[in-house]
Amino acid sequence: MAQGNQGNGNNPGHGGGGGSDHAVTIIVEGTAHEWTKKEITYDEVVTLEVPDYAQHPEITYSVTYKKGQGNKPEGDLAKGESVKVKDGMIFNVSETGQS
Repeated sequence: MAQGNQGNGNNPGHGGGGGSDHAVTIIVEGTAHEWTKKEITYDEVVTLEVPDYAQHPEITYSVTYKKGQGNKPEGDLAKGESVKVKDGMIFNVSETGQS
């Protein structure tokens, strides 16, 4: 009888799921962060810089980026948008006040 402890290819101790094994380093306000998703959203960028962002929805931020993907290497990231990440990509986050 099988004991149920045979290797089946699933190793819950490794990987973050989602099939994306590549990690890139992005810079948010001068701080390096490892990022494993192919894209990053406005909310995710702001949360990396302002960890309690979710508790302060009344504060809005301006998010800009540089060194991005070839077809759009720099630009602004608005609330609700996302952008493809690239190793070495730089994000700047600044508070713009109340909405």
